Amino acid sequence: MAKSRGSFIGGVLPLLFLLACATPAVVADGGEDDGGAISRFQQYLQINTAHPTPDYAGAGEFILSLARELALGSEVLEFVPGKPLFLLKWAGRDASLPAVLLNSHTDVVPVEAHKWSRSPFAASIDPETGNIYARGSQDMKSVGIQYLEAIRRLKAAGFVPDRTIYLSFVPDEEIGGRDGAEAFAVSDKFRDIGVGFVLDEGLPSAGGEYRVFHGERSPWWTVIKAFGAPGHGAKLYDNSAMENLVKSLEVIRRFRAAQFRLFNAGEKAEGEVISVNMVYLKAGTPSPTGFVMNLQPSEAEAGLDIRVPPNVDTEALVRRIADEWAPSSRNMTFEFKVKVPVEDMYGKPAITPVDSSNPWWALLEDAVKKAGGKLSKPEIFPASTDARSFRQLGLPAIGFSPIANTPSLLHDHDEYLGKAEYLKGITVYESIIRAFGSYTLEGSRTKDEL
Repeated sequence: MAKSRGSFIGGVLPLLFLLACATPAVVADGGEDDGGAISRFQQYLQINTAHPTPDYAGAGEFILSLARELALGSEVLEFVPGKPLFLLKWAGRDASLPAVLLNSHTDVVPVEAHKWSRSPFAASIDPETGNIYARGSQDMKSVGIQYLEAIRRLKAAGFVPDRTIYLSFVPDEEIGGRDGAEAFAVSDKFRDIGVGFVLDEGLPSAGGEYRVFHGERSPWWTVIKAFGAPGHGAKLYDNSAMENLVKSLEVIRRFRAAQFRLFNAGEKAEGEVISVNMVYLKAGTPSPTGFVMNLQPSEAEAGLDIRVPPNVDTEALVRRIADEWAPSSRNMTFEFKVKVPVEDMYGKPAITPVDSSNPWWALLEDAVKKAGGKLSKPEIFPASTDARSFRQLGLPAIGFSPIANTPSLLHDHDEYLGKAEYLKGITVYESIIRAFGSYTLEGSRTKDEL
């Protein structure tokens, strides 16, 4: 297990240390207008944390400066050098109660700037619509700053939580989260802070209700390979590598189409079907001008992005891959490059209950309602988030972003979030954090028993 380090590489350390340890400033009073909240959101968006070279140092400067303003405890953890995790703490009255973790990631996906109508890191506001255009405006810098703005309001109102609230700003979610949330979840530090519930990101909703997620599909990134004797390009014979691969791709295409029909017919939600998408093909003998055209290759392979819901019979799926998609009888093999478990550490489907057995669910529903919003039917997240690292520990974790009446533009060009929707989201988190922070009736469990 990697040890955490309260440092950055090189000259960044002194600045972050001073920001984290400086005497806390007075919290802004409750009379501050919404302009300050919008301005801070823009500042965060203007820090270019896109892969492959995210400016984690710049993000750290900004986040730790806000922690100082709000008199929050702060710590910089590094499980991998150069990939800092910023952990903020709002101490509760009763340290024995399990803590709540509000998670967000600081990194964003790359942009094709020439395909945007505005600069993707300017965070410019359209004067007619009020839309704030920037990479990360939906995914998910809005959420991280909304947590802090909600705490700003609660502190100004004199609220003190009964249980401790942690905020984690993690790296590398967009490239798998292995060096960020995944490393954090299995660390001694995470065990020691005693988290009992995790809130993470969701997806925007085009309608008026907020989407909410209690599980997610697990990525199984798979490579299938076919082998055969090379031959002249004009020769007809059975079991060439290319022929065997094409046969398998046709079988996979039919399976994909059947899953797609279930989704299109409304029989299953997107997160409830097994998605299979071919992401690359590799075959042929290279030549200086392209490929040798009169030579049938002896090897061919395809890469598949498979996403598996948490309640799928995974043994049956592996048999299908072995028997139908890459059968050894056709000189084929397969390999999982990534195979994230669909079960938690106790062997149960990694799904958070959304019924009376989970008091956090009722608290969330009621808090959103009090803020003037409504949750839609709980879903399985169709892709992957950092929440899986916490669910795999058996912890309840919900994915939720307070973005309604907005098209989902995650990873798309011209990603934006409206000012009014952003500000409403702060109100929603204010209600949620107040409800979670005030909740003390969790049976006999204490932080040390988790």
